[in-house]
Amino acid sequence: MAQDHNNLYRALSARDRRFDGVFFVGVTSTGVYCRPICTVRTPKQANCLFFDSAQEAEQARFRPCLRCRPELAPGNAPVDDSQRIAQLIIERLEDGSIGSDAGLEAIANQFELSSRQIRRIVHKELGVAPVQLLLTRRLLLAKRLLTDTALPVTEIAFASGFSSLRRFNDAFNTRYGLAPSRLRKKVANGAATRGETSTLQLAYRPPYDWQGVLDFLAGRELKGIEWVTDDSYSRTVQLGDAKGWIRVAQGKQPNTLTLEFSHGLTNVLPALLSRVRSLFDLSARMDVISRHLSKDPKLAPLVKQIPGIRVPGAFNGFELGLRAILGQQVTVKAATTLGCRFVEAFGEPIETPYPELHRLTPAPARVATATIDDIAKHGIVSMRSRSIIALAQAQVTGTLALDGGVIYKPEEAIRRLAELPGIGPWTAHYVAMRAFNWPDAFPKEDIAIRNALGGVSAKEAEALSQSWRPWRSYAVMLLWRSLGMKQEPA
Repeated sequence: MAQDHNNLYRALSARDRRFDGVFFVGVTSTGVYCRPICTVRTPKQANCLFFDSAQEAEQARFRPCLRCRPELAPGNAPVDDSQRIAQLIIERLEDGSIGSDAGLEAIANQFELSSRQIRRIVHKELGVAPVQLLLTRRLLLAKRLLTDTALPVTEIAFASGFSSLRRFNDAFNTRYGLAPSRLRKKVANGAATRGETSTLQLAYRPPYDWQGVLDFLAGRELKGIEWVTDDSYSRTVQLGDAKGWIRVAQGKQPNTLTLEFSHGLTNVLPALLSRVRSLFDLSARMDVISRHLSKDPKLAPLVKQIPGIRVPGAFNGFELGLRAILGQQVTVKAATTLGCRFVEAFGEPIETPYPELHRLTPAPARVATATIDDIAKHGIVSMRSRSIIALAQAQVTGTLALDGGVIYKPEEAIRRLAELPGIGPWTAHYVAMRAFNWPDAFPKEDIAIRNALGGVSAKEAEALSQSWRPWRSYAVMLLWRSLGMKQEPA
């Protein structure tokens, strides 16, 4: 395999889901090959062979693991169309973009198949019908809303994707053996009176550099869309037809954040939760990442000084792509100023209880029809304007997806980005690091990183970074912080 054996073993030991489908591991002592997220005991490094695809592992005479089922790995690996289609359906179930037969029909059309063929593929690959996948996710979301919010049971039924209260009650009774109202009485007795918002808790593995994340987001605050205070992050949201706002703060329970959301977003909660977790990097295994980065003499004191550092993701991939383009060769402050102008010019107005939140993220469809002059008149140079329009058009046509839905390896995502006019390796890696949550991105051309490493060249920075793999994105954050983030990109 092209990737370094030691780096892949580190990723395997961490069981980081972001590497699922990127590689497979064959264990010579058992003759079985697994996904890197398999829950079995981590094998000895000497017994591991790594493969780019399931086919390579099987050609080497390894059998697929019956526990983690390599055939279900995300389509980052170059596997057959059936698996990619099944995984795409799972991805869209997770983010809430499939809630009916219409969603399956849309996927069928994308692959030029019939809905009957799609159902057969899902059953073959996953062992269950699409309706069963939907039912499980709907019930789990409903259980969470019953437990943690004061939303009426009827509203929870529809928010969870059920077409009627009767079907909701029947499914709940069949699966859990009790009525939804009984669960509410048991766990939500005395719940707060319902207002215009509800609050859910989001857990993370400690430590967590909450203040550092807030400071990072505050420096890039797009006024009108975002509002960062000393103890919270708020923003406007549009997911499909749903519009509203959210506020994220530290939770009262240990190792949690609280997410307050306006009820206009109730019907898109799966997608909302997924994006918030991505934005705040809540799934990172900091124990594993910190232990590895501490082996480097340059990074060790920074890891100790900043425990729990995170790589903030992107709530909206197109929004992050805009910021990355506007941040090329300028300071964070200058990029933020340009971004705020762009938001005022192209963002749709929205009413919220807070005057600080009054714009939505500019829609790719609107930006795609703009001219270079339309954008340049706001102080954005023509080359950047051309790049922004190209990015918007790639989003609209589906050539490049920055919010999931198209499955490709990180290297492929970086290549597709770099093919757009005005987007080079630095911008592509920065977008991969945040919009795709890729933990091993490394924008070696970044002047701040090279300065933090003693003024080395990009080639030398790349060589030095090899020992940090596969967690180079976290090393980048540490290096930026070491310089006070004065020269950090947008």
